[in-house]
Amino acid sequence: MGDAFLWGLLGASSLVLGVVVVSFWTMPARPLGLVMGFGSGVLLSAVSFELVEEAVETEQGARATALGFFAGAIVFTLGDAAVSSLGYRNRKDIDAAPHDASGPAIVLGALLDGVPESAVLGLTLLETGGIGVAMLVAVFVSNLPESVAASSSLRASGWTLGRIYLLWSTIAVLSAVAAGLGYAFLDGASPETLAFIFAFAGGAILTMLSTSMMPEAYEHAGRGVGLATTLGFFIAYLIHWAQ
Repeated sequence: MGDAFLWGLLGASSLVLGVVVVSFWTMPARPLGLVMGFGSGVLLSAVSFELVEEAVETEQGARATALGFFAGAIVFTLGDAAVSSLGYRNRKDIDAAPHDASGPAIVLGALLDGVPESAVLGLTLLETGGIGVAMLVAVFVSNLPESVAASSSLRASGWTLGRIYLLWSTIAVLSAVAAGLGYAFLDGASPETLAFIFAFAGGAILTMLSTSMMPEAYEHAGRGVGLATTLGFFIAYLIHWAQ
């Protein structure tokens, strides 16, 4: 459980890194959009090869995988609607207006995006005995744009840097706890249960990519996002293949 916690903390540490970026540099929209595109490609690869494929192989079938996949998509959609109603619909938009940023909404939005990813890190460690490097990279990269976007907006709305650091540090620790719990509570779970959870995370992440991260990446970086996404997917696949 301790190892899973530490890996989860590493994956979520880019949330704090985003505050560091905002503290010293105003990151232009286009480079951040390309980073979002690259992260989207990495996550697409992780969904394909480290979540859905792992779910099918674990279950040796597709029933629990299909149920989990669509359940993840539905739950994320409902949660995203709830977070949007709290004023945080643009959490991955680096041009979000200051009034879009509120502490509770940011916490809920970041956990909605990050907990399934972090829990899977712990589950992967339990299932395979090793961490999925591509999944770890995907979690790390995908967290950065959200942190940069929200931190910029929070500073514009009057939050102090110390308060912003505390917010993202807390969320990073909660994500790490999710990784640890994913390891601890699923030890001995049935193959169908494990497959459902792998696929649930895959469905949730794919829905997040299609509704927020990829559209925002294209809006800010244009057609170059296509190449960045392809590169991210290919590199993540090579990492997965080399393991």
